[in-house]
Amino acid sequence: MERLRASELILGNGPALSNPTLQPVQPNRSSMTWTNDFTKQLGIEFPIVQAPMLGVTSPQMVAQLSNAGALGSLPVGGLSPDKTLALIRQTKTLTRKPFAVNLFANTLPTPRAAQASQMREFLTTLARNHNLAAPTADALDTPMYSYADQLDILVSEKISVISFTFGIPDDASLKTLKSTGAVLIGTATSFREAAVLQEKGVDMITAQGIEAGGHRGSFLDDEPLPQVGLISLVSEIVHRLPRPVLAAGGIHDGKTIRAALMLGAQAVQIGTAFIACTESIAIPSYKSAVMNATGTDTALTRAFTGRWARGIRNAFMNEVENSGIAPLPYPLQASLNAALRASAQQRDDKEFTNLWAGQSTVNVQAKPAVEILQQLIQEAEAV
Repeated sequence: MERLRASELILGNGPALSNPTLQPVQPNRSSMTWTNDFTKQLGIEFPIVQAPMLGVTSPQMVAQLSNAGALGSLPVGGLSPDKTLALIRQTKTLTRKPFAVNLFANTLPTPRAAQASQMREFLTTLARNHNLAAPTADALDTPMYSYADQLDILVSEKISVISFTFGIPDDASLKTLKSTGAVLIGTATSFREAAVLQEKGVDMITAQGIEAGGHRGSFLDDEPLPQVGLISLVSEIVHRLPRPVLAAGGIHDGKTIRAALMLGAQAVQIGTAFIACTESIAIPSYKSAVMNATGTDTALTRAFTGRWARGIRNAFMNEVENSGIAPLPYPLQASLNAALRASAQQRDDKEFTNLWAGQSTVNVQAKPAVEILQQLIQEAEAV
């Protein structure tokens, strides 16, 4: 059996889900107008974007939400070209509506064996103490894929909406993507990052507040890790930059959707609310942890991947942080503990795998994604 690459482990490979008859969401036109410049440009009905979540999002989730009028987002960051193509084509068999494909725009580090020795030894002991798989000898030799490896696929598959995080594609890549007519959406966690995205000609900006779950999209090395709340971040970007803004972080019900739009955002991006949905490929204990979490159960950590991310605190996070050993650069840290996390997922052990989630977990429910979307829309229309 082929060994899973770290990037594919993060995504997960769950069993194929059935494709039940989709029930289009019927908006209450009398109480709220959903159509705006964002929905018109993307050809969708609601200014609601499903956050791309590796390890949670499935093609079924993306397709069903797009079919229901929102914008589904397929995460392919760090995946091989073959895996990327397979996921895109699988999604296309389930929907003819627009959906976004999300890339990682970071630069790739060079593995250094000496740098990894201390972390490898620590993880080996941790794995053995908990009957989990230890790092393999060739863990850091796992192929790493860049967005540049995926460009030809995005072009040939005529992807109409391309989002990215962890940075900005190089100028040549941006030119290639823009030449296709695709809408480009970058991620900013500070105003300075948003300004850089505008300077590079990116069409729209996802403002990621500190409340958001998963990896931080931060990419400027000459400023401290931005920890700006969504209200402050959206307000400043909307006020100072002439770019459509998507609000991400803490959006979990109708009131928070309306609040973001009132601040001037053209759309909202929602992730945590869909983690436990029927189409999610998250392991059962992960889904349960999110549904039972409170606002103080999440924390920022570099323990799993080497990059700052928000998730529910668990044993692995505590053990690595208390070890005093600095995590390896992203994604080497993820590669080194890939086998450990895979074995934890196989036995549905939430204590030794990443549980990415935002601060707003109050509305997380285990039901079909379209029903969750329907509830969000109805709540927003009732405000």
